[in-house]
Amino acid sequence: MARKTKQQALETRQHILDVALRLFSQQGVSATSLAEIANAAGVTRGAIYWHFKNKSDLFSEIWELSESNIGELEIEIEYQAKFPDDPLSVLREILVHILEATVTEERRRLLMEIIFHKCEFVGEMVVVQQAQRSLCLESYDRIEQTLKHCINAKMLPENLLTRRAAILMRSFISGLMENWLFAPQSFDLKKEARAYVTILLEMYQLCPTLRASTVNGSP
Repeated sequence: MARKTKQQALETRQHILDVALRLFSQQGVSATSLAEIANAAGVTRGAIYWHFKNKSDLFSEIWELSESNIGELEIEIEYQAKFPDDPLSVLREILVHILEATVTEERRRLLMEIIFHKCEFVGEMVVVQQAQRSLCLESYDRIEQTLKHCINAKMLPENLLTRRAAILMRSFISGLMENWLFAPQSFDLKKEARAYVTILLEMYQLCPTLRASTVNGSP
């Protein structure tokens, strides 16, 4: 019975997150109250507070889901099996997947729409902003580690400025997603995803400003 109760609690928590995701996407984070989320989810406000301290806590979990999706362990394992000893191809396929999934997967698209266009970091959401800065720094660290694997495999220049390249990668990929979500009719993200990723990786391989040996590119 205890196991069933725990499973029910997990299902309720996920249901609340799903409903909150939909409402945040429709109305924006600031304009959506916990009472509205509870009503739409068919639960009491007490049930909301059982799982989340407040709206910022609930939104933080949604944000963390979006960050973990960018790293998608299952996808990474799949490509590592497909491209053994080829970390650059693994990286390429993961980045293409991220861009294409922004178009094809509704949940991911809603998450990105909220983060990029429907959340203001004011009032109670300020604490979320502070936490997300830490997540952002952790993301740079993960990307940099991946780039170092590519360097060790002699697939990227050994003097690549990995921190600069990591910042460029996150900015490049998130910028493409943000601009497409804002105006989907302006370009075909799914069709062009592989070309955009190829451009990024070619910059890493060829751009002198990303090399430590250049005068203006030294750390």
